Order: sequence, then C-alpha cells, then structure tokens
Amino acid sequence: MNNRLLFLHALIVVVASGCQGTTEKAEDVAQENPVTEKHRPRFHFAPPRMWMNDPNGMVYHNGEYHLFYQHYPDSTVWGPMHWGHAVSRDLIHWEHLPIALYPDSLGYIFSGSAVVDKDNTSGLGSPDNPPLVAVYTYHSEERRKTGRKDFQTQGLAVSTDDGRTWKKYDGNPVLKNPGMEDFRDPKVFWHDTTKRWIMILAVRDHVELYNSRDLLRWEKLSEFGKSDGAHGGVWECPDLFPMILPDEQTQKWLMLVSINPGGIYGGSATEYFVGTFDGKTFTNDNAPSTTLWVDYGKDNYAGVTWSNIPESDGRRIFLGWMSNWQYANVVPTKTWRSAMTFPRSLRLVNTPQGIRLASQPVNEVATIRKETYEFTSGEVDGNTLLNDIPFDVCTSEVLLEFEFADEDADMGIEFSNEKGQKISVGFEASQNRYYIDRTNAGQSDFSDNFSGIHYAPRISENSTPKFHLILDVASAELFTDDGTAVITDIFFPDEVLSKVVIFSRGGKVKLKSGKITRLSSTELYRP
Repeated sequence: MNNRLLFLHALIVVVASGCQGTTEKAEDVAQENPVTEKHRPRFHFAPPRMWMNDPNGMVYHNGEYHLFYQHYPDSTVWGPMHWGHAVSRDLIHWEHLPIALYPDSLGYIFSGSAVVDKDNTSGLGSPDNPPLVAVYTYHSEERRKTGRKDFQTQGLAVSTDDGRTWKKYDGNPVLKNPGMEDFRDPKVFWHDTTKRWIMILAVRDHVELYNSRDLLRWEKLSEFGKSDGAHGGVWECPDLFPMILPDEQTQKWLMLVSINPGGIYGGSATEYFVGTFDGKTFTNDNAPSTTLWVDYGKDNYAGVTWSNIPESDGRRIFLGWMSNWQYANVVPTKTWRSAMTFPRSLRLVNTPQGIRLASQPVNEVATIRKETYEFTSGEVDGNTLLNDIPFDVCTSEVLLEFEFADEDADMGIEFSNEKGQKISVGFEASQNRYYIDRTNAGQSDFSDNFSGIHYAPRISENSTPKFHLILDVASAELFTDDGTAVITDIFFPDEVLSKVVIFSRGGKVKLKSGKITRLSSTELYRP
C-alpha cells in the first residue's frame, strides 16, 4: 500500500471512531500517519509529522491564507529549522505543501514574516506579477559555537508563483548583525504615511525598528522596550500594526512581543503594548511597569498576525503556537509535535482598566459546526451530569452564561473520562476570575511544570460570567468577558474526555443559557 492509500485508510479509521481513538491496527498505521494519534487535533493546524513551533510568514495572497512555520522534518524535537508551509482558503481547512525554505550555508531558517510587494519596490518581481517576499532570520550554529555574537542575521527569499517555490536573494543577508546575541524574528509591513517598509525586530530585551524603500537596504529608526513590560527572559516574535477603537475614529497601534522565559505562569507567553507609532518611534500609552498578556494560559506563544488581509474583510487575524518551551520537546506525542491555536480575530476595546486587547475565534468556525445540544436553564447546586448529549464532545464549541445566586459560588463545566481524568473550566466568584484547571487532566509526568490551574482576571465587572470554549481532543481555548480574558491550555488524557458536568460549588448559581456544538474534522493531506 503506498503512502497516500495508507493515509486514506487511516483517515477512514479516525472518522469511523470519532473521538474515541483508534484500533490497535490503526495505531500501527500511526507510525506512518500521525493523524491517527489519539491526541492529534481534529480541526487545529498541526504538521503532517515531526516538529513544529512558531507560525511564520503569514500572508494572504490571491485568495489563499499562507501559513509557514518553524519545522524540523527529521525529528519530533527541535533541530535545524526549516519553514514548513500550508495554505487555506478559509483559515480552517489546510492543505500541506512541500517545505518552503531549507537551511543553507548562512544558517538555519528562523522565524520571520512575508509580504506582498504590490508595487515591486524590490525589483524581484514585475509590475504584472508582484512578488511574495519572505524576510526571516538566519541562525548560524557555526558562528555561535565559535563564540561570536553576530550569529543571527536577516535574509530574504522571493516567490513569483503564489508561494509554491522560493528563491533566496543572492545578496543575503539584507541586514547584518551589529554584534547582538539575539537579533531575530523580523515582522515587516508597509507604512503608507512614510511610504516605507517597516521592520520590527526582536533584540534580546527590546525591539528595534528599521525602514526601507525596497526591502533590500535597511536603516535603523528607533528602539523600544528596555524598561517596558515583562523582562524575565528574551523577547521574541514581535508584531506591530494599527487598530481602530470602537468609536471608529481613534487609531492606536498594538505591539505584540513574546517572551521566554518570564511568562505569567512560567516559561513562554506573549505580552502586548498599546500606543502610537509615527513612522519612526513607538510610544507606549501605559506606564512602563504595566504588563498586559495576550493569553493567560500556558500554551499560546509566538503568535503574530496575517498581512495583506483585504480591506473589504478588515480583520486583524492572529495565530499562535499552542505549546510552551518548558515542555514542548517532551509532550507525549509520537510522530508529530505541537499544533497552532484556533485562528482569532483581534480588536481593541475600552474597559474600566483602559484600552485592552480582545480576541474571539474567527467567524469561519461556523463552517464546521454540526449538531447542537441545548442545555436546560435553571438552578445549579453541585454537579449536574449531562448524559444525553448525542455526539462525542471532545471536538466541540461550548457557550455558557450564568447568573449569580450565591456571591462566592464557583461555577463552570467539566469534561472527564472513566479514569477520573478531567479538565475544569470555570469562574471563581470569590476571586473574580476565570480559570482552566488541568491538574488531573491526564499525563503530566513528562514535566514538573505542566500540571496546574491558570487564571484570567474578570475585566467586565457588570457582566454575568460567560464562557466561549473551543475544545479539540487535547486542547481547550476559553474566551471570556467579550474576549478580553483568554486562557489556552493543552492536556493529554489517557482516554477521551467524554463525560460533561455543569457544576456549582460553594453555593447555588443559575445557568441562564448554554449549548454545545460538535465541530467536524478538517485536516487535509497532500503527500
């Protein structure tokens, strides 16, 4: 049986078995086809096999969303980095394509971005066929091992066939290293006011801004961040873009910066800054000591946004790597490692605490919604087992809204299995915070840093507790308070979490409304 037929056979087994895992025979097939592994997501993006981390080069072009990613095709642990590649027309169904960029004499291919050079400023395409241009970090292990600090530089590659093939620029590197140990992860965008390309680059404990007329020659503009935000580790994977407040008149600039270690719950996490950008300098609106987190879970890192989204769409769409450097290399998967978060639409909102980032699953989630089960509203006191849901719940979307009865009640939803493994998603009224508890969610002995409870503060003081949960076999993404508080966590149960309980602890609450909708599998495969 050839690889394509072997894959199709395995896929049939997965579909037939739903969330319940696979038979022993299919488990054997999983050695060749990772899609059959029991913890593999059904509708989140994951690599066909082997290692994946940061999303890279995210660009929309000719009707396709391009996703590149840090990839090591020879192992399930981190190694010499390549750019893996996939495309989608709806952000949900992904087609795996051949590796886009391989390491060369200048080094590994670390993280970066991609743009459509619409006016052919680089001269690397033509007016009739503007090029896609990828700007990425070269990481030279040879230089690093000799003790040199300038082992990271910025390179460029170009495609004129809708991203299917790439040619590296003969003049690489386009930005040399002035002598910094960490000098990486360029995010590039066109700044219409100054008619320049802008690059934001992570440089150890801060970011630096550069500009260029042609993507080939770069001039330093400014620095930001040496005394702003969190500094428990190295800054990585920055992004910078404008957003309009709900009044549709006020423009602010949002800067994303990932940090490792130094995350809110240890290891890696992503912070953000709200401010202004004049084409040269970013100015933070908040006090330097203020730290704002994109996500309060352990497993959303290195997230950036798509470039070239059509004005008619108008969204700023985000994707992150769903893991944490504390344990990413040792999580219990066999033939693949890591998945991406569900794509999210970002916006800025006014809150009592100031301007804050809000995110929600993209509207395209509607394309995979299937059967829906409506919860019965009413009083909840203790555990209410829902044993009549007519479908597997391990790939689902959950919407819940509670009303308070007792002020100090703890309320939420719990998914469990016959082994007593469970994940709890709730609101702790006495502390005014949401949480995901994965303390007893399955395998955790691979890392002392994995098990735990992760909390997000309640921002909207006057609203009733609302939950929007995306559950996909071995991950949970909770969106609350209109998206201003988000928690993303992965987990590894020995058996699928098939039981559902609505709970109230420490008092009574009222379930105002609720429903759970099955989400269908989406993964496409191309050999």
